[in-house]
Amino acid sequence: MNDWITVKELAQIQGITPRAVRKSIACEKYITREVEAQNGTKYEIFVPSLNSGLQNLIDFEKFRKKNDKNAEPKMIKTEVCPPHAKKIALARYDLVKLWVDYKNNNRGKTQAGKDFLFLFNKGELYPELFKTLNTLSIGTIYRWAKAIKNNDDYTSLIPDYDYSDGEYTVNLTTQEELIFKNLLLSANKPNIGKATRLTKFTLQSKGFESPSSERNFRRYAQNFQKKHFDVWIFTREGQKALRDKVEPYIVRDASKLEVGDVFIADGHRLAVQVINPYTGRPCRPVLVGYQDWKSTALVGYEIMLEENTQCVASALRNSIINFGKIPKLCYQDNGRALKNKFFKGNLEESGLNGLFASLGIVPVFANPYNARAKTIERFFREFQDSFERLLPSFVGSSITDKPAYMMRNEKFHKENHNNFIPTIEQLNQMLAYWMEFHYSLPCPNVKGKTIGEVLEEGRGEGVDIAKLDDLMLAQEVKNIYRNGIKFMKADYYNEALYGLRERVLIKYSLFDLSKIKVFDIKGKFLCEAYREMPVHPMASYLGDAKDVEDLKQKIKTQKRIESQTVKKVSALLKSENIQPAQWQNPQDLIDIKSETEQKIKQNQKAIKLLEVKEDNSIATFEHKYQRYEWLLEQPDLTAEDKAWIKNYENSNEFTQIYGGDVENEKSIC
Repeated sequence: MNDWITVKELAQIQGITPRAVRKSIACEKYITREVEAQNGTKYEIFVPSLNSGLQNLIDFEKFRKKNDKNAEPKMIKTEVCPPHAKKIALARYDLVKLWVDYKNNNRGKTQAGKDFLFLFNKGELYPELFKTLNTLSIGTIYRWAKAIKNNDDYTSLIPDYDYSDGEYTVNLTTQEELIFKNLLLSANKPNIGKATRLTKFTLQSKGFESPSSERNFRRYAQNFQKKHFDVWIFTREGQKALRDKVEPYIVRDASKLEVGDVFIADGHRLAVQVINPYTGRPCRPVLVGYQDWKSTALVGYEIMLEENTQCVASALRNSIINFGKIPKLCYQDNGRALKNKFFKGNLEESGLNGLFASLGIVPVFANPYNARAKTIERFFREFQDSFERLLPSFVGSSITDKPAYMMRNEKFHKENHNNFIPTIEQLNQMLAYWMEFHYSLPCPNVKGKTIGEVLEEGRGEGVDIAKLDDLMLAQEVKNIYRNGIKFMKADYYNEALYGLRERVLIKYSLFDLSKIKVFDIKGKFLCEAYREMPVHPMASYLGDAKDVEDLKQKIKTQKRIESQTVKKVSALLKSENIQPAQWQNPQDLIDIKSETEQKIKQNQKAIKLLEVKEDNSIATFEHKYQRYEWLLEQPDLTAEDKAWIKNYENSNEFTQIYGGDVENEKSIC
């Protein structure tokens, strides 16, 4: 640190003349030394010998000079003439010329000049100039004539106002400006009033004066914000705010795209609650949607509990199915759920082809935290305002956006609030109705047409849904039980699952939970299992026609699959000739052989009882309902068969199985 300061520098800092400093040196108020200079010797003052206030002031000045050296050079200030000032100057110039010509063309120039000005001030002479200049005195017009007498330049008549930038009209002291700017340009964003009071307090505590008023500080801050808005935003709000509020944005021409060329994807946490299908509790799900860039239509979406890779894949599947063809490009977020190996895999690294490569789609990922690059963000704002806010389960997108019934002590709103919370399926149905409204809105990229009309022009003919299911449906490993597969507190069943007790792989979409696809562990397709609905406990007596029919079909299914098992076992016993191990009891080999032959004959006899006798074509049955259903299928019946049918229809067994509805049973058969 340099501990010596020159007389001139100390005088500038103190705001006094160098002569006053030299007088203080003569009075031995400072510790000094003499140093050689070009014009002789000069004095330098020892800084530590000064009082603390002067030392702080010197430190501030050195710090300011250091900052000024690192600052970017300022532009040279030039005089600026506003358009209205130029208009006034030209009007003055024209009026002076007309006034001089009028005097020269009349006798008595002095009186002629007065007459001219009298007519002009009444607005009868040159009314357009009068509108600009208004009334004038004779001294004013003489002064203007004198100003242009020698140079004949209209700029000499420009009004003598201060046209400099507002930044230069507000003056703070060096110390005030340094501290005030340091407080204002902070990421903590203090307000101007607090920064002003802190600046004054800091200067007063260090022994400096702060002569500027609070109004002056505020003007300085406002002028700085106007002239250096980029610095103001960047230092107080950060780089993202600089990009969103200051930097110019890129305008993209959507007219150069065709419908279906580009799908834009993004996730949105809904501000409404739904019933969690796993826990049964309310939660806020995530909607992942794909928007067509050209038409701005939401072509497909998926609602899941969290935004993950499979949710995005299922949303793309639904979009492709709804649109009828595969897009050329997908423009999406750079988040963890989207930028994943599942989507853009490297075969050399992972051994898997990326999903986009399999579908022939070119993936394009947006820069992180760059929402302005995706037009779907605007759609989500409109979606929240026109759909989410109208549902009774709306909870707000933030703490400050909560509805009244969620506030404290709002008893009236809580009592009158509709507490209905939809399931995911019900929310999908509501969305389907809202989509009709969305498609009816005008398309911003095609004038004169709605969003739905533009989308229909590019809709495809259809895609291979099976291929999309293999790639995009969510999957889980499940066990098979008596009633099929238990999934989301429901049973999914298909007759192809009957008799199986192995682990299987299911694929599903929360967009449609009425069915699931079932595969074995190796990936072989088994069946589509549909969700089973419970039946009426007393359908035959208290249920309607639908309940009775549902019960009959389930009973028939039970009989049919039971009959299949009986046939399988019969065929198994008929085809296999089981030989016992002869070494188990060597002493009784003869008895064992005879007993084995006897059992085989008994089994063959039992099998023949289930077969149709070839001699008289009459079938024998193990149960009465089997004979009843067989007789109903025969074209010709004997009197004995008809009497048996009549007696069976009056029995309790018939009522329990068929509900007593004979005509309906005949029509079913």
